[in-house]
Amino acid sequence: MLDPKEIFLKHREFAMYIICGGFTILVSWLSYAVFVWAGIDLNVSNVASWVCGVTFAFVVNKWLVFSSKSVEASVIAKELGSFFGARILTGVIAAFMFPALLGLGMDQSVFGVAGDLAKGVTSGLEIALNYVLSKYLVFARGTSAAKG
Repeated sequence: MLDPKEIFLKHREFAMYIICGGFTILVSWLSYAVFVWAGIDLNVSNVASWVCGVTFAFVVNKWLVFSSKSVEASVIAKELGSFFGARILTGVIAAFMFPALLGLGMDQSVFGVAGDLAKGVTSGLEIALNYVLSKYLVFARGTSAAKG
């Protein structure tokens, strides 16, 4: 019989990525609510909550997921810049992919909301790309970005 602890340890990095991703969503949504409750414009609140979420994601991905322990300012700056750049790239891809999928007929409702099939496919690709870019570009072991 498969031991859940063994499965977690075998796939620890990916499991931590998913767990930390859940907390990142929580940070993003809670910060959005705080900004809105503070009377900040909805669009500004949305951008500010994205920055809060990505910043939180950077910290937990650096330390808990990919174990990049360097505290050297130049390494952190390079990782942070790469991390935000990767998230902006995947965000742009998602911004174009979603309407393209709708145009291809993926406007079906899965959970009672029109277009959530396209949203789910887009989000799935975005999550996968974020993981790959973080693992192999931002926090790649053995590169100058991850040394320290």
